[in-house]
Amino acid sequence: MTPKERVHAALQKRPVDRVPIFMWFHPDTADRLAAFLDVSPSAVGEVLGNDVHQVWVGNNYAMEGIVHPRDGQTHTDDWGITWVKQGPFNQILRSPLAGAPAGDVEGYSFPYNAIPALLHNLETLRPYAGQWFIGCDISPCLFELLCRVRGMEEAIEDLALHPAGAAGFFRNAADFSIALGDAACSAIALDWFWTGDDVAGQGCLIMSPRQWRTMIKPQLARIVDVGIRHRLPVAYHCCGAMRDIIPDLIEIGIGILNPIQNACAGMEPGDLKRDFGGALTFMGGLDTIDLLPKGTPDQVFRETRSLIETMTSDGGGYILAASHTIPPETPLDNIFAMYAAAGVSREEIADRAAVVRKKSTRELPASN
Repeated sequence: MTPKERVHAALQKRPVDRVPIFMWFHPDTADRLAAFLDVSPSAVGEVLGNDVHQVWVGNNYAMEGIVHPRDGQTHTDDWGITWVKQGPFNQILRSPLAGAPAGDVEGYSFPYNAIPALLHNLETLRPYAGQWFIGCDISPCLFELLCRVRGMEEAIEDLALHPAGAAGFFRNAADFSIALGDAACSAIALDWFWTGDDVAGQGCLIMSPRQWRTMIKPQLARIVDVGIRHRLPVAYHCCGAMRDIIPDLIEIGIGILNPIQNACAGMEPGDLKRDFGGALTFMGGLDTIDLLPKGTPDQVFRETRSLIETMTSDGGGYILAASHTIPPETPLDNIFAMYAAAGVSREEIADRAAVVRKKSTRELPASN
């Protein structure tokens, strides 16, 4: 099966030759794998056997897609957020609404004029569109975006003390996400539409389920409808203990849930499969806190196999992924054991690396 066929079959709970894979790597992990395999870091996912190619077209691109070579370097994105490189990731240095009067929140101006430039990221998907499963990520869309432009503490205060202004922000944020999502879905033939909004901590939602249903759910439903109108399955990302709202996500049309952080309250993968597997495809659940960095290769292989078997007990409905990025302290043998448990051998990985190196050599400009 091609990667595209494999993922589509899993979403439809049809037989697959192996479980589809969509793994994310900490930048340092990607660099280590690239050095070991003698390929570029950008080719690591393809070489290892990832089936999905996806790009950011929303504010996550400003956070993760813009890479600075040195700590302390900054950039200000189209949303007015200033980021600074600290370690391997960009962190927020200044939020444009931090300290502003609460009345300014609803009047925040979204960067509609930046949409054409943001969509340029989709061009990197075109070489993969025929064989791989491709998607675009428009997140964060609602509460998480308010936290970025306002600061988390003030965003939470707005929910509690100025709910009308926060509700206005969410309505306007949804309008922008709809415009961005419609433009992306019209620009290229996608295989799914990806949105997301981190609204949970380790033990529970950041806000009450009732408040989420009142303020967030109606606007999220409008965003999800973009994918539905374009006849695409809709994937949703939310870290943390967000079990309380899973039935609501199903109700508004979300079909794929990520990342299943199994260390958080209520997020045990087997329980989620039992309770919601009839309606959802799950992506994630592989522990990045203890198993991958601290386990033996044999433990990683056995627990990965067990997770796959549990999450495909009804014939499919699962994409193998970790509950977070693969941390840099993870032994390479553990990473290869994880892929081997999914049916991707070390020999197959080595063969793909050789093909990528050969292709890279052919594409090098001729010397004078």
